[in-house]
Amino acid sequence: MSGPVAAEDARPGEADCGQPDEPEVEVTPSRHADVGGVAVRRALPRRTRRTVGAWCFADHFGPAPAPPGMAIGPHPHTGLHTVTWLVEGVLLHRDSLGSEQPIRPGQLNLMTAGHGVAHAEETPGREPSRQHGIQLWVAQPEGTRHGPPAFEHHAELPVVGLGAARITVLVGALAGAASPARADTALLGAEIATGGGTVPLPLDPAFEHALVVLDGTLAVGDSAVRPGALAYLGRGREAVDLTAAGPVRALLLGGEPFAERIVMGWNFVARSREEIDRAAADWNAGDEERFGPVASALARIPAPPPRP
Repeated sequence: MSGPVAAEDARPGEADCGQPDEPEVEVTPSRHADVGGVAVRRALPRRTRRTVGAWCFADHFGPAPAPPGMAIGPHPHTGLHTVTWLVEGVLLHRDSLGSEQPIRPGQLNLMTAGHGVAHAEETPGREPSRQHGIQLWVAQPEGTRHGPPAFEHHAELPVVGLGAARITVLVGALAGAASPARADTALLGAEIATGGGTVPLPLDPAFEHALVVLDGTLAVGDSAVRPGALAYLGRGREAVDLTAAGPVRALLLGGEPFAERIVMGWNFVARSREEIDRAAADWNAGDEERFGPVASALARIPAPPPRP
């Protein structure tokens, strides 16, 4: 799952929105979108909340039957990391670096776009019949966004118990557990899984944080958070108590507020509209030096024309 960002999410050149706030609970509904024939709930970006730390995109898909399956043909990225996390099912990732990597629940795929990369994603045949997960993007800072692309797969990630919950650390560190995954900025991504009860989370007060619930209902103070919303927790918190009356899976996203103004368009994270138009033109021109070929039988996805 990856992109594209549409005008309903963030217009290139539009003023930044959603500056970091002091501790609060701001619940914003996700936008329903279609990506490669798969229905998604887009929690980030929204016009009122562009980023949480360097996290700039979050598409929650499923749970849903897989057939006819996900089939997203070769498409490009620049200036971001893609982070893929599954709750159910399996996806096959192929990219222009030559990577061919299936991902299953509990595993992490992280692709770095840098100056340019291309990839395709699909549901392999004869695999589990349901798909459920989340695709995230992380904006790369100026110091790395023009660098080379890369790909990493983590079959195992650190897990820690906190109260009634099992916490898997995808990116960054939480409660003494640190992920081996790449992070170009101070960042946190962690899955919270609980059968019910109270979850006491220690937080870095220098970070802003948000929650995306994948299954169930999670209470944050007086706010009940369910799938289809982003719960922004602000910054300056040293801890937060979460409460679940039953089984819940949720993603905690956090990071130091991203100081650079980003512009997002289609599958690109940039700093100007001109950068986005140049990347789209390079992709449509078949610039393999920048993006490279992908060994996929799926049809290549062309970039849309520049917005007027």
